[in-house]
Formats: sequence, structure tokens, C-alpha cells
Amino acid sequence: MDRRMRAGLLAVLVALVAAASPAAAASNLVLPRSGQVGLGLQGQFGTMLSSGGLGEEFGSGGGLTVKVRYRMRFERAIGLTFGMQKLGARDPSGRAGAFDSIEVVPGTTPILREWLQINAAGIEFYQLFDTRDRTVKMISAGVGITQMSSHLSSGETQYPIAGDGVYISLGAGIERFFYRSVAWDLGITYMGILHDQNLNNSFQLQGGLIFYAAY
Repeated sequence: MDRRMRAGLLAVLVALVAAASPAAAASNLVLPRSGQVGLGLQGQFGTMLSSGGLGEEFGSGGGLTVKVRYRMRFERAIGLTFGMQKLGARDPSGRAGAFDSIEVVPGTTPILREWLQINAAGIEFYQLFDTRDRTVKMISAGVGITQMSSHLSSGETQYPIAGDGVYISLGAGIERFFYRSVAWDLGITYMGILHDQNLNNSFQLQGGLIFYAAY
């Protein structure tokens, strides 16, 4: 067998493997049906615009989100979302804002607000597209409650003067299935947090995995 024939056979073999790989991957997929529940975990990075009582004091940071998503008929879904995010201080000081001011004692190290932690829990409604394909597109809207606290440089925790807040959210994303009922869950979300009669605007990029239980 001469060199050109061997090269030709090798090229054909590579082409066959490349062509077979997507088919093999697709054959392993078990796309979720109506009535199935998905459990997802996402990492996220978000930033808050410098407006509103919270946005004036805190900027951007990372977090985690747990999602429970129930597939319904007519390419719809409903779900619960539980998230935690930490936003770093724009100007770590103890001045009054959404929180009480911190008294500065002469001759001692000032106590500063280092970061804000936001815990959120809510319900989301989804409109899905292309649910019979391996890449499912979606848009979402949600509403929920938030609990906020500030971490001080002294190690203590401080809570805002006005207490907890509420939020609304709008989002868009995809589920990209890669093995049986496991998919990449990627998206972008706008969260408007109403706190102390001020609207704080936050944008988040999210990425993780979601698994749909079969039964």
C-alpha cells in the first residue's frame, strides 16, 4: 500500500470518526418531558449599578444559585430559585447609607464595610423554545424576597436599616444537553431589588449544570 493510499484511508477514517461523534453524542441524550423536574447549580458573577441605596455602596462580585425547574406542557416551565451573592464595597467606609453609620473612635483602627451579601429566594416562570432539540432556549420572569447583610472588617455582621427587600427578575438563557438528561445551564439575568423605596439594578451572568430526574 503506497503512501498516498494510506493517507487517503487515514483521511476517510478521520472523517468517519468526526461524523460519528455528534451522532453518538445525540444517541446518548434523553431529553426531558412534561412533568419532569430538573435540579441545577450555577455559579454567577454580577454587578450592581451605582444607583439606589445599595448600589451607591456596593459594586460587583460572585455567587451561587440553586434552581428547581418543573417542565410543563406547551413549552413552559415553573421553578424555584435560591441564590447567594457577595458584592464588594465601592468605597469601604462606615458612613451612613443603607446601613447605620459606624462610629470612629480616635486612636483605633476604623471599622469598614467590606462586602454585601444578598440571599434571594423566589419563583420563576419560563417560556421555552425548541424543546425537542439538544439546545433549549428560554426567557424567564420571576419575583421573590431578599435578605441582605454587610460584613464588617471587625468580623461582625450589620443589617440594613430598612430590613429585607423584594425583587423582580427578567432573564434569557439556554439548556445545552450533552449527556442523557444533563445539560449546561447558561444565562443572563436582570434583577431589580426594591429596598427602602429605592430600586437597585443588578445584572448577572450565570453558568452551571442542570439534571432532569427520569421516572
